[in-house]
Amino acid sequence: MIAQDNSGGQGEKIGIKLLAAIFATGIMSFGGVVCETALNVAFPTLMREFGVGTSDVQWLTTGYLLVLALIVPLSSYLNRRFQLRNLFLTAILLFLSATLLCAVAGDFHMLLVGRLIQGVGTGIALPLMFNIVLEQAPSSKIGLLMGTASLITATAPALGPVLGGLMIDAYGWRMIFWVLVPLLLLSLLLGVLSIGGGKATTRATFPILDYLLLAVGFVYFIFAVERFSTGGWLSGESLALLASTVAALVAFVLLSKRRAAPLIHLSVFRNRTFLLSLGYILILQLTVLALGYLIPNYSQLVSGQKATVAGMLLLPGTLLGAALAPLSGKLLDMLGAKRPIITGAAVVMVALLLFSGFSLQLSTPLFLLFYALFATGQGLSVGNSMTNGLQHLPSAQTADGNAVINTLQQLAGAVGTAVAAALVSVAQRNMPGQLSRATLLGSQHAFYLLTGLSLTAFGIVCVIFYRVHTLKGGRRTFK
Repeated sequence: MIAQDNSGGQGEKIGIKLLAAIFATGIMSFGGVVCETALNVAFPTLMREFGVGTSDVQWLTTGYLLVLALIVPLSSYLNRRFQLRNLFLTAILLFLSATLLCAVAGDFHMLLVGRLIQGVGTGIALPLMFNIVLEQAPSSKIGLLMGTASLITATAPALGPVLGGLMIDAYGWRMIFWVLVPLLLLSLLLGVLSIGGGKATTRATFPILDYLLLAVGFVYFIFAVERFSTGGWLSGESLALLASTVAALVAFVLLSKRRAAPLIHLSVFRNRTFLLSLGYILILQLTVLALGYLIPNYSQLVSGQKATVAGMLLLPGTLLGAALAPLSGKLLDMLGAKRPIITGAAVVMVALLLFSGFSLQLSTPLFLLFYALFATGQGLSVGNSMTNGLQHLPSAQTADGNAVINTLQQLAGAVGTAVAAALVSVAQRNMPGQLSRATLLGSQHAFYLLTGLSLTAFGIVCVIFYRVHTLKGGRRTFK
């Protein structure tokens, strides 16, 4: 277990090389998310240029997320087997070459291949960034640096749509990729100068069957989620895909238990604090992606706002939440995990209650205010929940815990978008010819669901930090 020092760590300093290493790996994670969200704005343009339909163009995002979900689970094995420097160089060269391929793509298939290769690079870089913090940061500075790492990637979802809109209108969609090239070259330079070998590696046999089962489970899950949002919750195809997902993952768990050196040590799930922290993180990730779908659509289809206004609604809140991430990490270092996490979870709950209470009359000012409130709670709690959960694992299992969190976050995000889209889509199908009213009611149902999840999330963090103690006479108290 990683010890936590709440004294503030006045005698420990953060090295320049460590900060450079965090930013080097963070730039790749940032670039991957920026491309993902910026391309969503470019879909109509790409459909016209390449002559493809909606079902094809969405694979630029779905395929990227699928590859990401397949690569991140390997991070624990890669961290044990290879030097940090070699992993970084592999990731940055893959991502840089893929970005250049996307920028010069002459047809849709070339663009899709580039996006898939980008997913490989990001899948290596994202957990690598957090592993560098956990392995090399002074114990009293882990919260601050985990918050800094979270800040780098947390700004990308807000900047992506804005960047995409500006680049497409002024220079065309290819500029989305060209503008990343100087940043990636900076990442390469910083990484070469700052990232060393890291801890000693161990030779381990790669459990290929385990990985194939996990890959099959994730592939079927992504397809099932996609069918949920288009074909309904109880369609035969959706249920068959979900059943196949469960079967593959159960086989993976059973096989992993028999391995002396499994792909991921599933014993991390036995740790109460880690498991509950993971649950909270996944609920918040699902909520973030669901709100990212609901708010712009409500603004355009219900309130009649232009796409430019709708795309900007998330920006102030996201930037505020991202700016709070390192500050909240510092609060964890100074005060412990309890206060910032519980405060953040309470603020998230209040924000979702407001979204639900005003769901029939949401306006641009209310969206800006409520989402800023939500992002504040997210900034205070999510990065600290990750830090707190990983700190309660033995040091030898932190890479496994990191892999689990980053992998399941991708899947939770996919579920969030699919659930929100499905609820709105059902209302629209039931009210043909009333697009605005149907979108309003579908969004209201989605806000109600997210509010229920926020109440559950607040209950989870209370369980983490408060336990029932029975006193003499049978009276109970919470501590």
